[in-house]
Amino acid sequence: MKSAIEQLSTYKSVHLNPTNIKTHFVGIPLIIWSAFVMLNTIPFSLYSFGSTGLELNVAVLFACAVLIYYFALHAKLALGLVLFILPVLYTSFLVSRMEQAWPIAIGVFVIGWIFQLIGHKYEKAKPAFIDDLNQLLIGPFFLMAELYFMLGLERDLDEAITPLARDKRRALTHASKHDN
Repeated sequence: MKSAIEQLSTYKSVHLNPTNIKTHFVGIPLIIWSAFVMLNTIPFSLYSFGSTGLELNVAVLFACAVLIYYFALHAKLALGLVLFILPVLYTSFLVSRMEQAWPIAIGVFVIGWIFQLIGHKYEKAKPAFIDDLNQLLIGPFFLMAELYFMLGLERDLDEAITPLARDKRRALTHASKHDN
């Protein structure tokens, strides 16, 4: 498994533009929330928590699996992601029980991707997942890292990934110039 530094520097290499990062702070949570609405509609439940209406279902199992992956990468960032995912799980579960759950989820999903694509226009670089589908999982992890950095936390991690990201970006830019 690639380290957190490797994963984050690869992701950051195509997310250096501040406007792109801002659009991702909108787009990625929208995409995640809408995906969890869809996952919550899958008619499979291992356990129901009585009067709360909450269930141990595909959405919860997926969230747990991804969080385990994040904890394996970097425990402190994973703790922040737990705080992010809990309200996502709850609100997406509630919406998934509505008659219009799928149209709502699809609409939010499309809006989220529009934000992503607008950001990459500013970045002038293709999204990271084009070359590595695992980078779809790294997007939320990257945003949590960026939030920590904005708060002055995990400075060592920032100092480790940013120079690597810039080097990777230079290599990508150099390679694309030679491909044309």
